[in-house]
Amino acid sequence: MPPADRQQHLAALRATIADIERKPALAEARAQVESAMGGFPQLQGGLVQEIFTDRGHQIGAGLGFALAQARGLLTGRREAVLHLQLAGASASAGLPYAPGLESSGFASDRLVLVRPADMAELLWAAEEAVSCRAVAAVIAEIGGNARRFDFTASRRLSLRASAAGCSLFLLRAGPARPASAAHLRWHLLPAPSGPRPYDARAPGAPRWQLRLERGTLLRQESRWLLDWTDHGLADVSFPGAAGRKGDGAALPRPVPAALADRLSQTA
Repeated sequence: MPPADRQQHLAALRATIADIERKPALAEARAQVESAMGGFPQLQGGLVQEIFTDRGHQIGAGLGFALAQARGLLTGRREAVLHLQLAGASASAGLPYAPGLESSGFASDRLVLVRPADMAELLWAAEEAVSCRAVAAVIAEIGGNARRFDFTASRRLSLRASAAGCSLFLLRAGPARPASAAHLRWHLLPAPSGPRPYDARAPGAPRWQLRLERGTLLRQESRWLLDWTDHGLADVSFPGAAGRKGDGAALPRPVPAALADRLSQTA
């Protein structure tokens, strides 16, 4: 591609991204966050959110964060959340645990599990699902499959999600940050859980460190330390809580160098 054409192409891409950033739904989300006085609000439907973890085995933490948000999007008309995961990926990434969902206030019968054979089928299923008016949110495990999921694919999904008012959560892993049309990009790390009030030795609610890498929700860099409770996401004051040492059990445990035949780890 000649240099002049390359510059025109880059300018067109920047204009497209700028148009996405000015999307009214994102402006409404920004107002919600600013009015929450530092808390983490329930973001409305129609946004595409990328949730990045450092490693593939941490995607389960990203799934928890997505499910915690999706719970607040369920209504009488939008009664389902779809979880798209490649067939066979559950051996390393795991599956949602119904009793655990129930204990966090998420009705497990609202979650539909879909297992496509390959990434092409997964992206097709995601595009069809976000267009369905009965679906509140779609959670798609992309992982490190950046080759199939390029900017064009993310743009198609973003347009569909915005038009239908359905939220799309893209679970991704690794240090790379490929170009995409997502409205928000999060970097998520699992954090040690806090102690339970009635038993300091027992692990508390799932906890995550969050940093907003893309999307302007606040005028300054946005960081949260969140617990997933049966009342939703609770901000537990990132600056102070991150440095506290309690008696609660730290989760997750270190992952062994190799798991036997990709079987799930047991205590």
